[in-house]
Amino acid sequence: MNRAGECGQASVELVALLPLIAALALAGWQGVVAAQERWLAAGAARAAARAQLVGRDPGSAARRLLPGGLARRVQVARRADGRIEVRLPVETVVGGLRLGSVRALAGPSGGGA
Repeated sequence: MNRAGECGQASVELVALLPLIAALALAGWQGVVAAQERWLAAGAARAAARAQLVGRDPGSAARRLLPGGLARRVQVARRADGRIEVRLPVETVVGGLRLGSVRALAGPSGGGA
């Protein structure tokens, strides 16, 4: 095979691999998005727990900490043990489908009075 044929073969192989490379890049980015939402949920749970300790609304405190789109979708609940649970939905980076949700807990355990 001559030099031009080898270059053409390499180009064809690269084009054939592009969908795989794109899928791997999207999967990596999806992992980054999920990790960020987990981090944001933990911060929102801590803010909500602090607000509850000083007699303020934990849901409002959690929403103030989150960016607009997430603030509208967050779920904040007080558990029986006194801790605050924050749930954020994880959506796909392409298509807007919901993959599940991340959950974070914060506050004193044991329900103390």
